[in-house]
Amino acid sequence: MDFVLKNKSLRDFSFNFVNYIRGISLSNYAFVVLSISVILSGLATYFVLSSGMIAKSTGTVLVLLNIDIFLVLTLGILLIRRIAHIRSDKLTGQSGSKLHVRIAILFGFVAITPSILMMIFAVLFFSLGVESWFSQRVRTAIIDSSEVADAYLTEHIQIIRADALAVANDINRQWTQLNNSDFIDSFLSSQAVIRDLTEIVIFRSDMQVIAKAGYTFALQSGEEVPLSAIAQANLGDVAILTGERGDRVRALLKLDPLTDSYLFIGRFIDPKVLNRVERTQNAVDEYLLLEDSRFEFQINFTLLFILFSILLLLLSVWFGLNLANKLATPIVSLIKASELVRSGDFSVRVKEKNKKEETDEIDKLSSAFNRMTSTLSTQRKALLDANVQLDERRLFTEAVLSGVTAGVIGVDSKGLITLPNKAASILVKHNLVQYIGSPLEKYIPEFKPLLNKQEYLNSESIQKEIKLIVQDKKRTFLVRSTVEMKVDRIIGYVFTFDDITALQAAERKAAWSGVARRIAHEIKNPLTPIQLSAERLKKKFKTRINEDSDIFEKCTDTIIHYVGEIGDMVDEFTQFARMPQPNLKKNDLNILCNNFVRLIDSTYADIDIKVSLNDKPLYIMCDVNQINRSLANVVKNAAESINEKIKKSPNSFKGLIDIILSDRDNKILLVVNDNGIGLPDNDFNDYLTEPYVTTRPNGTGLGLAIVHKI
Repeated sequence: MDFVLKNKSLRDFSFNFVNYIRGISLSNYAFVVLSISVILSGLATYFVLSSGMIAKSTGTVLVLLNIDIFLVLTLGILLIRRIAHIRSDKLTGQSGSKLHVRIAILFGFVAITPSILMMIFAVLFFSLGVESWFSQRVRTAIIDSSEVADAYLTEHIQIIRADALAVANDINRQWTQLNNSDFIDSFLSSQAVIRDLTEIVIFRSDMQVIAKAGYTFALQSGEEVPLSAIAQANLGDVAILTGERGDRVRALLKLDPLTDSYLFIGRFIDPKVLNRVERTQNAVDEYLLLEDSRFEFQINFTLLFILFSILLLLLSVWFGLNLANKLATPIVSLIKASELVRSGDFSVRVKEKNKKEETDEIDKLSSAFNRMTSTLSTQRKALLDANVQLDERRLFTEAVLSGVTAGVIGVDSKGLITLPNKAASILVKHNLVQYIGSPLEKYIPEFKPLLNKQEYLNSESIQKEIKLIVQDKKRTFLVRSTVEMKVDRIIGYVFTFDDITALQAAERKAAWSGVARRIAHEIKNPLTPIQLSAERLKKKFKTRINEDSDIFEKCTDTIIHYVGEIGDMVDEFTQFARMPQPNLKKNDLNILCNNFVRLIDSTYADIDIKVSLNDKPLYIMCDVNQINRSLANVVKNAAESINEKIKKSPNSFKGLIDIILSDRDNKILLVVNDNGIGLPDNDFNDYLTEPYVTTRPNGTGLGLAIVHKI
């Protein structure tokens, strides 16, 4: 089981690593390769600087430093190019550019701060260390150790020089006894033991050995004495020689000049001492060389620190940019998707990772966004379907309301207009569609009391007659208010109203027609016998009555006169109650008006009657008698108005009646103007054509009613 889990983890790691490598762009490849190159070059530079060969490899260090600088500059160029691209995105308003910059600055700040501090402390400690390395005390100790080593070697040279002179003096004093003697070797051996010499050799100028003692390698192992040493010995000086390996000191001098022989002695030096002397000398040489190149050494190390700090900064910024890109890419996708959602596109989806891949919070956010857009898309579709249904219902309701002749106005619970039909706008002479959302009381304040009453009584419906002023005319409306309830809560009201002004007038006219018909019937029956009786009395008793005959005649005339007036009144009642069937014929209204004025001109002699006819004939289908009746009633009212004004005006006042005929918009307009007292300034005009409405004490109130009926 553990093996299977380990293999699965290894496969997942390999899969994620391969995907990560595939996701690296070409510029990232270049940056990674350059970063590795800078690190390797920096390690090589550090190795050379710390290998102790700085004095001998200054050229190599400079080459490595130049390589480091070149690689770091290349990294910087790549990074600047990347930052310039991000800057361009920021200037053009690309999403995610600010996040790139902020994360890069954050990583750069986090990386450069400790790097700069470390560089400062490293350079400071390194400078202090170098100063301590090359301090006067250290230099004095190293130089003194070199002088001690030199003094040790000088002492050995002086000792062997003295030993050579002493041995030569002993040999010169005893040369005569030692020459050609067998005891010369033992003499030399004793000298070697006494003076702690490792070798003593006496030889002639032809290099022939005369005697020897100790370990004598010279002149026997092929090793020759340098001619320069022999020449120095011939001059009477002691020539000092050292071995090839420096492990011994030798001295050469010439014995008595007459003997033509040379003394060659040697002594071994302690190898440990020689090794330490050599190391001391080498250390001194390197120390002096380092001291000469100390400034260059400090500069190189400082540059190395700076390069590594810059490299760390560049790597941090690059890593920050890549991390920002990794973070910003899904965020930018979410932003763009959100903009599309805001514009109404709910089908947009953002990319999600496979379920096998490891997910983080941003991936979860992307998944949640996709679920949200999916839910919104479903809900939006449901809302659109609901809106379509609501629109269809609304159109159906509007179609129904548009076909209703009564006005219908829907208002909400706050009294704001929500749905008026066309008939409502026509009835109140306001385009109520423009006022949807406005208070109803602002345009029809007469409905407000009905609304308040319904709220107070909490009744489902209320009906009431309301009088409105519509275009300066008083109209009577029958208004019915119905409340809309939803879960015991008022959500609106519906006002249904209709103009019943004409209906009321028709009802009154119908009622007055019935009254007039009955009155005419009841009055007309006794009028004829009364009139005939009065005429008969007058005719029969006029000649018989001698006393008060004038009174008798006056009374009978009065009866006859008022019976006639009553008859005329009955005729008007009859005409109003039962208008005769019109005999319609085509007539020119100009001719009818002109003939009418001629007929009545003598009747109203004290009034100036003018007629203004139209330029063209005005043909209409009409009954001539009814047209004349209408004109007679209107002109009669005008004449009576003028007579009333004549009574109240000076004698200079002249009455005027002007009859005007015109053709406007395919309609004939007949206007009768007068300069009489006019009509009263009150609500009288609204009922002017209704029966039994009059301003004169003796008027019947049927003249204009008959005109209106005709």
